[in-house]
Amino acid sequence: MTLIFRRAERADLPALIAIFAEDLLGGHGDTTDPEAFPRYERAFDQIEASNSDQLIVGVLDGEVVATAQVTFTTTLPSIGTTNMTIGAVQTRSDMRGQGVGGKLINHCIALGKERGVGLIQLMSNAKRVDAHRFYERLGFKKSHAGFKMVVDAGPAAT
Repeated sequence: MTLIFRRAERADLPALIAIFAEDLLGGHGDTTDPEAFPRYERAFDQIEASNSDQLIVGVLDGEVVATAQVTFTTTLPSIGTTNMTIGAVQTRSDMRGQGVGGKLINHCIALGKERGVGLIQLMSNAKRVDAHRFYERLGFKKSHAGFKMVVDAGPAAT
């Protein structure tokens, strides 16, 4: 049983969607409904075309068991440093507690170091207390308050 990490491929979409859809705590409304598939395909295409984003999958024995998206952002503050944000972190529910998530985050950290980032950050839903402990064990520190605004995207979202 060898766990490997690689960039996601279009063929991984059904497995990724299933992982996101089983996450009821996140409240993202992900679904395995076939009518939603074209929206996932469009999002995948945008991520794949971006020089600033990478969608990573963890594959064990040929099955996608984890995922994360990393985004690189260069800002003027901090003298033009490039930062990396880790998001959309999910491990398939039957694989949690087996070290997959830690290896995934360490893989993402290595990607950031390869790109010479000055800061690696991530956000986690305030309800995910267990995840917060997990990230702290990996060396992350709580530092900022987060805010969000849900916007009705209208017809462009469909």
